[in-house]
Amino acid sequence: MTTTLICDCNKTMPLAAKALGAALAERQDLPLHTTLCRREAPAFQRAVVAAGEEPVVVACTQERRLFTELASETPGAVAPIRFVNIRETGGWSRDAGAAGPKIAALLAAAHLPEPEPVATVGYRSEGRLLIVGPLDQAEAAAGMLADALPQITLMSTGPGAQGGTQERRYAVMAGRVERLTGWLGAFELAWTQDNPIDLDLCTRCNACVAACPTQAIGLDYQIDAGRCDSTGACVKACGVAGAIDLDRAPRRLEARFDLVLDLGERPLIDWHAPPQGYFHLPGGLGAGPQALAALLRIREMVGEFEKPRFFDYRQKLCAHSRNEQVGCNACVEVCSAHAIDSDVAHQRIVVNPNLCVGCGACTTVCPTGALGYTYPRAPEQGRTLRTLLSAYAQAGGRDAVLLLHSQEAGQALIDQLGRQARLGRADGVPANVIPVGLFHSASTGLDLWLAAVAWGASRVVVLFSGEEAPAYRAAIESQLSIGQAVLNGLGYAGRHLTSVAARDPAALDAALAGLRAARPQAPAQAARFAVGADKRATLELALDHLVDQAPSLPDAPIALAAGAPFGAIAVDKDKCTLCLACVSACPASALQDNAAAPQLRLVEKNCVQCGLCRSTCPEQAIELVPRLSLAPQRAQPVVLNEARPWSCVRCSRPFGTQKAIEAMLARLAGHAMFQGEALERLKMCSDCRVIDLYTEADPQKIAEL
Repeated sequence: MTTTLICDCNKTMPLAAKALGAALAERQDLPLHTTLCRREAPAFQRAVVAAGEEPVVVACTQERRLFTELASETPGAVAPIRFVNIRETGGWSRDAGAAGPKIAALLAAAHLPEPEPVATVGYRSEGRLLIVGPLDQAEAAAGMLADALPQITLMSTGPGAQGGTQERRYAVMAGRVERLTGWLGAFELAWTQDNPIDLDLCTRCNACVAACPTQAIGLDYQIDAGRCDSTGACVKACGVAGAIDLDRAPRRLEARFDLVLDLGERPLIDWHAPPQGYFHLPGGLGAGPQALAALLRIREMVGEFEKPRFFDYRQKLCAHSRNEQVGCNACVEVCSAHAIDSDVAHQRIVVNPNLCVGCGACTTVCPTGALGYTYPRAPEQGRTLRTLLSAYAQAGGRDAVLLLHSQEAGQALIDQLGRQARLGRADGVPANVIPVGLFHSASTGLDLWLAAVAWGASRVVVLFSGEEAPAYRAAIESQLSIGQAVLNGLGYAGRHLTSVAARDPAALDAALAGLRAARPQAPAQAARFAVGADKRATLELALDHLVDQAPSLPDAPIALAAGAPFGAIAVDKDKCTLCLACVSACPASALQDNAAAPQLRLVEKNCVQCGLCRSTCPEQAIELVPRLSLAPQRAQPVVLNEARPWSCVRCSRPFGTQKAIEAMLARLAGHAMFQGEALERLKMCSDCRVIDLYTEADPQKIAEL
């Protein structure tokens, strides 16, 4: 049994220990501590020893480090310790007296088993650092890192008047950067050395600087071509060193590095989520705390490192491409880390795990579930949300609001708000708002949001705290709008799926205040289904329950915006020749033919609106119709178009369609290769064409046939 320890933090929280214990699955008797981290610390030590190998939940994150160290120093303590924040999330709030059900829910979720471990992605860095920028700044940065990194190379971005020290301390390159790619331990730099001064040969004697009549040479020992008069005075002054050649042809060079510090005003990698191991300081070392933080991180990035592999990819479900046609491109377009590429030749997308930063936005916009989030996986995320809502309701809570936030910036914002509430400067997190920490706020999607509403949530709110890429926010807003359209279409009144944006505690407090009064209509009875690994299956389970509990069902399909994962297709029958190219392109088996008759059929339940049918159709006869149909035939094949079959003019066997054959004849009638008998053969089935060609070549063979 999991042991739970609660503390009212020096009597600053009104905790009802008996009610909280009764709300847990184990029905524990929870003694209320006041200073568990100080005078009552022996109670913690006794608990971790008595628990054996069973987990111990400590309802405090403020003193996580202290409790961890205390457990390590306690003989016989082997119990795993979990920490949950009930103070800033509920106990320190204007509504603290009514926050019991929320605190019970948070404790219940902390009792869940740990998520299954995920695969990891490895990095290896030997500390080979490249610093790009003005030579004086680059040398200053190198001086702060030299004791921690074994190899530092400077790339001077001159020419310029400012140079480095007279003493040559580091390898120095110069030129025009063409390309920088890669990630921690595997950066590749390509540059063009196009300056007349070779820094490998230069002795920094300064003779050229003194001799130059136009002052075109700075102390970075590079020539400013715009000021050079090409008199050759510098060449003569260089003498036997031979470092200057005004006629030297540019050379393209490449090198590999483990880390990159970019001091240029314009970043060499201009992404919202740059690769690990790349640091950009546009203000150079004058960037203040940002520069200090970057230098400290660089010092620590030598050795072997691991991070979670944040995604699973199942190509079989992917709707990206078929037959060299691109359909769904949502994941490629939304990724701010440039970790996803299109591989049309192999009918797939390719995700680079080294570049992936774990935002999960790609899995959110994926309509089929081909990309799945793993940190944690959807079933584990769903289990947490369902446990929170179930425990909240059982403890007497009403109108539950799930606030989905990031574990870093979002959690920090909530912690700051809790402190302000404790000091009477803010209202704090409302009693009915349950914060849910995610690795990234973009890592959940329509399947979990609708499932949460089915489980009893009155609202699901995504918190944007400022670190998100613009593409992520746009994608999340789009998916929230689609889900809300479904709920409103089913008659559920109010706003159930929404977002709030806040960068400081005051803004968050104002945004959360509106969640106290809002009471969107929820299902009369909460669902009991569990989330599975298949995204579409979870969506169907959630929709089935929401439809079953719907206040009112529409007579027509619910219209949805483009990008919805549900819908039908509209076929222009005047253009469609029933070539069935769309059937072979459909990755979800939504479009089907009929072996018994020339028909094009649609199983609307399977359609993911990827657009492959539209891009494949040679006649441009298909349009997507995003919608949610509730009709029973949604799961059955419905005929979209059909035609009379064409009969072979030789054996009368039906093949193809009359419209398709006539269209082909009309197009090829003027072609030189299809005249006379050749055109007639197009009216025959494949067997008769062979026979006709064979007998034309040797009429006597007809007897043998």
